[in-house]
Amino acid sequence: MILNFQIDIYESIELSEDLIQGFDILPKYALKGKTDYVLVFESENQKEKIKPDLKQIAKLGGRGVIITAKGNDADFVSRFFAPQSDIDEDPVTGSAHTTQTPYWSKRLNKTDLTAIQLSERKGYLNCKLLDDRVEISGKAKLYLIGEIYVD
Repeated sequence: MILNFQIDIYESIELSEDLIQGFDILPKYALKGKTDYVLVFESENQKEKIKPDLKQIAKLGGRGVIITAKGNDADFVSRFFAPQSDIDEDPVTGSAHTTQTPYWSKRLNKTDLTAIQLSERKGYLNCKLLDDRVEISGKAKLYLIGEIYVD
């Protein structure tokens, strides 16, 4: 399955005290997209050990916080926390990759990228930057089967 999204435009922002207090390890950079904050960390090993303060993150507003780093076995890795949207940690967040793909594409000087979302379940994605679009593909896991009846 391939999903095609418009890229998220992001900007560099200061590492505010509110952002820093949400995590027990200090990020290198902070970005802000349309709806999410993005914190860039030094390494994948550092990011796997992070313990988020979900109450502090919930105070930030927006949709959520993406934490990301250059990967060991993929071009980049991430986690996504959105307690302000009633999602403590999302297992795989396609839309979060519309911000990360342009960022990592520029940093790594490539348009075809591999990504791993390091949630407990883990998600493996292929991300391709196409001008102002991002193609995201990977294997999906069945989450829910249901029926809707309309009178």
